[in-house]
Amino acid sequence: MRVAMISMHTSPLQQPGIGDAGGMNVYILNVAIHLAKLGVTVDIYTRATRPSQGTVVQLQPNLRVINVVAGPYEGLSKEELCTQLTAFARGVLEFVRENHIDYDLVHSHYWLSGQVGWLIRDVWQVPLVHTAHTLAAVKNHHRSLTDTPESEARRICEQQLVDNANLLVVNTSEESNDLVHHYDAQPAKIRMMTPGTDTELFTPGTERNTERARRELGIPLCAKVVAFVGRLQEFKGPQVLIRATERLVARDPNRNLKVLICGGASGAGAALENYIGLVHELGLEHRVRFLDPRPPEELVEIYRAADIVAAPSYNESFGLVVIEAQASGTPVIAARVGGLPIVVADGETGILVDGHDPDDWADAIARMLDDDAMRLAMAEQAVTHAAQFSWQSSAAALVEIYREALADVSTPSGPRVG
Repeated sequence: MRVAMISMHTSPLQQPGIGDAGGMNVYILNVAIHLAKLGVTVDIYTRATRPSQGTVVQLQPNLRVINVVAGPYEGLSKEELCTQLTAFARGVLEFVRENHIDYDLVHSHYWLSGQVGWLIRDVWQVPLVHTAHTLAAVKNHHRSLTDTPESEARRICEQQLVDNANLLVVNTSEESNDLVHHYDAQPAKIRMMTPGTDTELFTPGTERNTERARRELGIPLCAKVVAFVGRLQEFKGPQVLIRATERLVARDPNRNLKVLICGGASGAGAALENYIGLVHELGLEHRVRFLDPRPPEELVEIYRAADIVAAPSYNESFGLVVIEAQASGTPVIAARVGGLPIVVADGETGILVDGHDPDDWADAIARMLDDDAMRLAMAEQAVTHAAQFSWQSSAAALVEIYREALADVSTPSGPRVG
């Protein structure tokens, strides 16, 4: 089986937490790696953002990243990339034609890639499998009052993909319900594939590991530490954690609390300075530290250094950070939204919070930090809970979805590329 995977707006080679790179990058890369191990040949097409990488990057046997030139390497925001859909699609078609490649199936990720996938599906006469990752209607429904709404143009494009893709892949039943409710999707076209985590990398550290992680980060060993990992945008909720921290300090100025916020600004109007400014405004300079995004092998040290990982998102299709944290032996406090209630066992591996009121978040954080026995029990159960999610099983499930799409007699018939 040979699959053309489309990830136009963000490359799996980019560092998650910077710009538009996030959980989707982790998802695409790890699924592709394990598909390749199962014998599926995968080419990931993405927009070139610098010339030094070259056109083809061979990651491992059966897996390549193809960098397609579409517009300038730098200077285009995600909101402007729709102007380059034609150029990107032409680049994909040209590469395939020049290299005489014959694909069995197209798998697109996110709506921009889906628009390209929809076109080349009809050119190549092969099935199109589409994964939305996030949806405009859902983001607008759950967004904070100050967050920038998603455009109606995006929602229309997503509706076209829901109507025209052969199969739609979702992470959770919640996401399936969103497609049906907001986009009138046919349930018969929806397939669920639960994402995973790297359980060999994200493992609980020993007491010595935790001490070393804290020393390297310059965190006192006696402090209680709450960490946020992700892109800095209103939708992810870092401002909720910052305001909850202010409430905790106001209640008990002597509380030995440190907060780590690891990630880069992302999205329209987002800027690191906004969050630094909020920290200064609330007088939390000595409580809150900002850390640059880092690769997984370093990110695990953040999880190990923390007593709690907070995920105050306004919606999450799944929540890879939450699974990574639990696999690393760190309990979580997460918003009761999207797929987070699936990946967090409420009261067993963490606490789910209704809404985004900073006082409610302060209550949950205090409850977990002040009850060492409960927190340590949750940490132990978190590892067992996370173990049921693996990229190997995710890839195996996706292979079956691909086979079903290939067997679909409704796939347009006609000449193949090559």
